[in-house]
Amino acid sequence: MTTYYTRIDSPIDPLLLASDGESLTSLFMTSQRHGPFFSDAWLRDDNAKPFAEARKQLAAYFAGELTDFDLPLKMIGTEFQKSVWRELLNIPYGVTISYGELAERVGNPNSSRAVGAANGRNPISIIVPCHRVIGANGKLTGYGGGMERKEWLLAHESKRG
Repeated sequence: MTTYYTRIDSPIDPLLLASDGESLTSLFMTSQRHGPFFSDAWLRDDNAKPFAEARKQLAAYFAGELTDFDLPLKMIGTEFQKSVWRELLNIPYGVTISYGELAERVGNPNSSRAVGAANGRNPISIIVPCHRVIGANGKLTGYGGGMERKEWLLAHESKRG
């Protein structure tokens, strides 16, 4: 399988997007823990699917005009990780939940740490909104893209959400 990539600018950092030619497989900030997982075998193709649509939707999101993404996604991970990432997609724009609540939502109420670890390995940042998960005490905790970016994304969403 060929992996295609492109880079786009954003208000928080340049973003690296990867695709299998049909679905978005990753979106990483350039300085992100647990990524970006870039390989020399990847081919740069700014026009591979779904990059044009992803670029358009991300621009609308950053402009405050889009609250829900509609892109083909292919999340690669363990079944548990994928269950956590799918549940992240159910957190509405401008809303935050705790790691404990996320653990309950995936049917493992005592697995906050495991959920946190899966959340931190989310390969499709922003679109799969791992930034919307916070500590039980309401404080911001951990973010693979850096706390300043998590703060920025939450503040950005709170303006409209």
